[in-house]
Amino acid sequence: MVHEGQEGRSGGALFWIALRAGVVFIILCGIVYPLVSTGLAQLLFPHQANGSLLRDKDGTLIGSELIGQSFTDPSYFHGRVSSIGYKAEASGSNNYAPSNPDMIARTQASIVQWQQENPDVLIEKLPIALITNSGSGLDPHITPQSALVQISRISKLTGLSEAELASLVNEYTENRDLGVFGEKRVNVLKLNLALKEKLGI
Repeated sequence: MVHEGQEGRSGGALFWIALRAGVVFIILCGIVYPLVSTGLAQLLFPHQANGSLLRDKDGTLIGSELIGQSFTDPSYFHGRVSSIGYKAEASGSNNYAPSNPDMIARTQASIVQWQQENPDVLIEKLPIALITNSGSGLDPHITPQSALVQISRISKLTGLSEAELASLVNEYTENRDLGVFGEKRVNVLKLNLALKEKLGI
């Protein structure tokens, strides 16, 4: 038999138990865990924890190796098309179907621009990665072939030999993660910083 007031006392006891548990978990999950994980990240992986930022030889902040940039100067390597202008706060793409008129028009415009900037390269040699958008619109990488196919243009504009530029691309080609995951890739910003340094700019 439940005596009068016993149920109320049980409810009150459960309330204080729940309150104490809530406070403990708020401290553990909201304060202790973030501080510990942030501290370990700063200790073990400071470069990555601070945004994988890249600086030029003068120490000027250029950008992050995780977010692509738009290079319009034809004497530099160009990255993938970005429908959002590589704005990190607007990550995403239009997800157009191949038959979408806007998609077709944008792709055709990219091909025309490519032909104007690279008249010595057959259109059949144009890697599709250079005229297609990544899912995030922020991809900082291109395939090694997408970099190599731009060498002729850059060589003529910079005076560097094609062999020098090919060596530079090879030097900055990253292998698959753990030798298995993903594909070989070239970080465009890193490559262009190396090119800029090679040119003594």
